Amino acid sequence: MTTHSAQTTTIIPKLRDLLPAHAVLATNEELRPYECDGLSAYRQVPLVVVLPENVEQVQAVVRLCYRHGVPIVARGAGTGLSGGALPLANGVLLSLAKLNRIIEIDLHNRSARVEPGVRNLAISQAAAPHGLYYAPDPSSQIACSIGGNVAENSGGVHCLKYGLTVHNILKLKVVLADGEIVTLGSDACDSAGYDLLALFTGSEGLLGIVVEVTVRLLPKPERTQVLLAAYASVAAAGQTVSTIIGAGIIPAGLEMMDQLAIRAAEDFVHVGYPTDAAAILLCEVDGTNEEVSEHVATIRNIMLAQGATTVRTAIDDQESALLWKGRKAAFPAVGRLAPDYYCMDGTIPRRCLPQVLDEIEHLSKEYDLRVANVFHAGDGNLHPLILYDANRSGELHRAEQFGARILELCVRVGGTITGEHGVGIEKLDAMCVMFQPTELTQFFSVKNAFDPHGLLNPGKAIPSLHRCAELGAMHVHRGQVPFPDIERF
Repeated sequence: MTTHSAQTTTIIPKLRDLLPAHAVLATNEELRPYECDGLSAYRQVPLVVVLPENVEQVQAVVRLCYRHGVPIVARGAGTGLSGGALPLANGVLLSLAKLNRIIEIDLHNRSARVEPGVRNLAISQAAAPHGLYYAPDPSSQIACSIGGNVAENSGGVHCLKYGLTVHNILKLKVVLADGEIVTLGSDACDSAGYDLLALFTGSEGLLGIVVEVTVRLLPKPERTQVLLAAYASVAAAGQTVSTIIGAGIIPAGLEMMDQLAIRAAEDFVHVGYPTDAAAILLCEVDGTNEEVSEHVATIRNIMLAQGATTVRTAIDDQESALLWKGRKAAFPAVGRLAPDYYCMDGTIPRRCLPQVLDEIEHLSKEYDLRVANVFHAGDGNLHPLILYDANRSGELHRAEQFGARILELCVRVGGTITGEHGVGIEKLDAMCVMFQPTELTQFFSVKNAFDPHGLLNPGKAIPSLHRCAELGAMHVHRGQVPFPDIERF
């Protein structure tokens, strides 16, 4: 929605009437830290930033913007990687960082009621004394907020067994575009009517602003064991993933890193990874003592049968944590290899891992850009990290073209263009590849039902049909139609 300049110039003093002076930021120095999220290649200084301290202040800001037709972009911790929190030059950036209370831990219902600014890891830390934890654990869990996790439907290394955010929340309190509050879901296992809780989870701030989340807590397993297997080829590691799942074992986590990522992580955190390996698998199993012993023995035999050169089993929780530390630090570690990197996010069927990784290697040579592969192998969620230098003319554009080809590859083999990072602005063009015009029209119908004036995070997640037509994008029937011409990107 286009906003008239008169509206935007009057909104700042009106916001100052609603909020304390320190909660309204309007100078360039104050605004600059909010110009981007984790996708720093795209930047835009917002018109104004507001930092409400309670739900009533959030409502007041939203109602004011609704009356004056001013768009709003909600922001959590700013760790997102798809540009979902990119501000608008004529809009309000609404930070939820100060809504950071853990309101209640309900031991009987095994749940926690928290505000959106609470860090992901803080929930498990608060629940730990009661023998409970929150399962979804993105690599950024030390910093990312639960509100952002809901907006992007975040996963993490344990989503293979325990699911994404949508599988681990019970209830949301949401401020709609006109400032009204609705509650979605319930404290029970199910609720009547349409599953609006699932609809809002992953909606990227387009339908409403989450101001409270009730999450499901799980009891800590009796025993957890981590195995590390090294391979002389990426294909062998990929085949091992399918074989483990095919054996009827669902690990708590099953992660893969290729050699470039292994070396970067080892140089960064010194966990003892085998740097001569072409790929490593990290496999965590949990459950009862007997169950874990049985699964560890089976998985170890599978790894060796599939050509693992080394299989190492962590002897205690400290060693397990160390092995995971390298994986969790892989993104910042790879950042030491080049001035910039472009973190991709796509999902493929597990059986296609060897083929897709081989094609990514060919694309790396075609675009003359190195790529480090770090991903949730168990559920096929790829995170290729494309290394580039934005100071070199054309390298960012080349990296984006490379990334677009990876997403098209994911669609071609029957996958999807995202796994947990969302669409934001990064994957708008890829949405034109993934979906037909009739499907995109339905997305807009849902958006219009909740936000008829288009004020909530406009321009994100759903491309206009005009944009798709301009790109000349054709729908790719997954697994059937060749790649569209990449030149349109």
